[in-house]
Amino acid sequence: MSEFNPGAIANLFADLPDGRGAEVFTRLAEGGAFRLERIVSTGQATPEGAWYDQAEDEWVILLAGEAGLLIEGAAAPHTLRPGDFLLLPAHQRHRVEWTAADGETVWLALHFKPA
Repeated sequence: MSEFNPGAIANLFADLPDGRGAEVFTRLAEGGAFRLERIVSTGQATPEGAWYDQAEDEWVILLAGEAGLLIEGAAAPHTLRPGDFLLLPAHQRHRVEWTAADGETVWLALHFKPA
């Protein structure tokens, strides 16, 4: 995970890291009850049979690219496109089925303690 330089003006799309080998997580801000990250994916998916089951709520928006997100119990993955966002409550099991392989998929994820 790389770190953001506090106090510096930056652009979420400038100098995107190479995410072809693995997703790249950049912490943009953090407080006692939250963590804000930019995630850059290029063709990654959650390993087969694995699920995310997080202790925190996560609000996520897709800023660029495309992704398929499967929420446990859903019949099929939801296709996310730029501007699509959702709230994943704590312990809502989910997985990334696919991200676009022909360019960067850029996410903004806000993790915070459940109410």
